[in-house]
Amino acid sequence: MVNQNHTKIGKLHKKKIRPRDAHVGKIFHPRDKSNVLDSGISLWFPGPKSYTGEDMVEFHIHGGIAVVNSVMEALGTIPNVRMAEAGEFSRRAFDNEKMDLTKLEGVADLINAETEAQRRLAVRQAHGELYKMYETWRQRIVGVMAKIEAFIDFSEDENIEEDIYSEVCREVDWIINEIELHLDDKRQGEIMRNGVSLSIVGPPNSGKSTLLNRLAQRQVAIVSPIAGTTRDIVETTMNIGGYPLVVRDTAGLRSSGADVIETEGIRRAVESAKEADIRLFMLDARKVFDSDNGSTTSKLLQKTEWHELLSLPHTFVVLNMADGVPSSESPNMKVKIKEWAQDRGITNQTVLLSCASMYGWECLMQLLAEHIKETWGSNSAQHMPLTKIRHRQHLKNCIKHLNVFKETDEEMVVLGAEELRKASKALGQITGRVGIEDVLDALFSEFCIGK
Repeated sequence: MVNQNHTKIGKLHKKKIRPRDAHVGKIFHPRDKSNVLDSGISLWFPGPKSYTGEDMVEFHIHGGIAVVNSVMEALGTIPNVRMAEAGEFSRRAFDNEKMDLTKLEGVADLINAETEAQRRLAVRQAHGELYKMYETWRQRIVGVMAKIEAFIDFSEDENIEEDIYSEVCREVDWIINEIELHLDDKRQGEIMRNGVSLSIVGPPNSGKSTLLNRLAQRQVAIVSPIAGTTRDIVETTMNIGGYPLVVRDTAGLRSSGADVIETEGIRRAVESAKEADIRLFMLDARKVFDSDNGSTTSKLLQKTEWHELLSLPHTFVVLNMADGVPSSESPNMKVKIKEWAQDRGITNQTVLLSCASMYGWECLMQLLAEHIKETWGSNSAQHMPLTKIRHRQHLKNCIKHLNVFKETDEEMVVLGAEELRKASKALGQITGRVGIEDVLDALFSEFCIGK
């Protein structure tokens, strides 16, 4: 609830409550002191030491529908009290300079976090790690701007340092290097925030849809022995080892026998696999190790665009239906799989699996979790990774203006000073102090009511 007359909120509690102390007691209707709404906890936060920077009060009540409705109705009888809009408390905190835009984005991500990795990343951002880094760079640019202004105004004065322009250029080089290191993060933060994309590809009836259903632990895709059952991309999200994963099942890859619709599905499957962060290329293990069917699989793998998928990084070959392969659990099978992969130029890791009996399941799950952690798990990184495309674009603009400054002749230093101002403005747009009304409107629409 948002209130313009804060003292009247206290009418719901007969006691005079001290700031930031939890008080247990009865909560009364402000217009009928005989009407006890509930017994709960009251906390009073006078501004500016509150979340919004304004006077705030919290009531911790029982969660029953009738209790909540009665308290909300009672609050509504107080003049100038209304329901807060989505994100209004956080917007007030921003307007009162209690937090910057990157912290607000962190709070929004924390609310929407579904996995442990997303939660850890959001907490770091909400606690100001990005803000501190960007503000440090901005302050150094401001310091450089001050030196350049002094150089412009007093360059002919004997009191000005002779090498001040060279010193400024060295400082600009340092800032550019720091930002470039930050940008060169393999999109770790963005991938963790949005989810690691995994595409399941392979020929028809190799178990792709069954694997998707096993991963999701529910019936997501239709499974049938008819080739071409899956014609379009089927997508679902899940959590593996605390990391967010967006998994896509795709149409079976085959070079003949497909109609126009299935052919389009195959094209989309290849495209999805190329764009994915991780690929699982599934094959029927029975056909791979069967002399009669092995040649068919080899022909499939020889198709140029499909073999390219096997050679891409972050690709794993999954030999499914291991329960149909004799001696699949024997020590010699690993050697056999290695030789098979080497003969076909497959350098990525190969896993033996059975979606039916769950043989090799723990191995695959552990492999995926470890690979995601090693490649994109950035929570122990020294610097907070980028989490928004918006940040990346403004940082690139900042570098662009700093590079233009470096290329500007010393005699045209006035023009160079303008580039420094633009670089500082680009960083200011990330933290939310420069031209960000449209960004704010979009951001707060993602918040829950009030927060």
